[in-house]
Amino acid sequence: MACPSARAFPSISWMCRQCRIHNKIQLTAPRQWIQPLVQHQRFSTTKSSAAEAQIRAAPEIDLDDSTSVPARILPRSPSYFTASPVFNDHLLLLQSLVKKHSTLPTAPPDQIPRPAWLKLNQYRSSTGEQVAASKYSKVLVLLTRLNKIHPRYCPKEVKQILSRFRRPGSEEIQKAKPGKIDEYGRSVGIGRRKESSAKVYLVEGTGDVLVNGRSIVQAFPRLHDRESALWALKITQRMDKYNVFALVSGGGVTGQAESITLALAKALLVHEPALKPALRRAGCVTSDPRRVERKKPGRLKARKRPAWVKR
Repeated sequence: MACPSARAFPSISWMCRQCRIHNKIQLTAPRQWIQPLVQHQRFSTTKSSAAEAQIRAAPEIDLDDSTSVPARILPRSPSYFTASPVFNDHLLLLQSLVKKHSTLPTAPPDQIPRPAWLKLNQYRSSTGEQVAASKYSKVLVLLTRLNKIHPRYCPKEVKQILSRFRRPGSEEIQKAKPGKIDEYGRSVGIGRRKESSAKVYLVEGTGDVLVNGRSIVQAFPRLHDRESALWALKITQRMDKYNVFALVSGGGVTGQAESITLALAKALLVHEPALKPALRRAGCVTSDPRRVERKKPGRLKARKRPAWVKR
């Protein structure tokens, strides 16, 4: 707390030491006379008239003139500041096309073109970006959806985009080679399921079936496996019109029977191509890509876990 000074309170005679020293300094210090205020002018190397002439407004920006330099340089794409700008532009473009042309009719499954899209390494080299496989799969899904549009109603912009993602030289491998009947009247079909592979020779006959030189009853003791192997002939009511000679190897009994199903359906289509819609509805011409899931460490099987014990 500051002590009261003698000047403020004349009746008080006592004063602290700091106040006495402060008053002594103020009394002995020389007075500084207050100088009158002088209006200073701003420093300038030019005359006032020349300085005023140089202050001008910026010219108006002509938005129609493409040669003029803009006031603020903008990037070409809104995705410029992302990690993969080219990929993001492609993804947004495909999504907009799918949304825009979602109401167009699609082609039947047997008339959809079979293009070979760019592989992941080819796409990375063309864009110069390290795109992840999971992200590129999203692009392939959108391309497949656009490819299902009927060729008669497919817009020009969609065709141009699809051509950019096609693999070079893919026109030669778009159509599968049609099967032929040899000089003995046989057609050949090949099918795979799990670890099994089958090769079936089909010829017009009375309904005999041989699997690796044995009758089908000896090769497949279970009735379900026999029906699965000859399912293509059963649904088309051709059981007594063709003879079947099958060569099968690898895998188990179920895999061998289902591989014969696919091979037999392909061989039957060589003789009667008109049966393809019926065989497709029955699931005979569709390959099943599923495989046995591997066993994981710490689990009893692929997904089965050991019983949990509290203590």
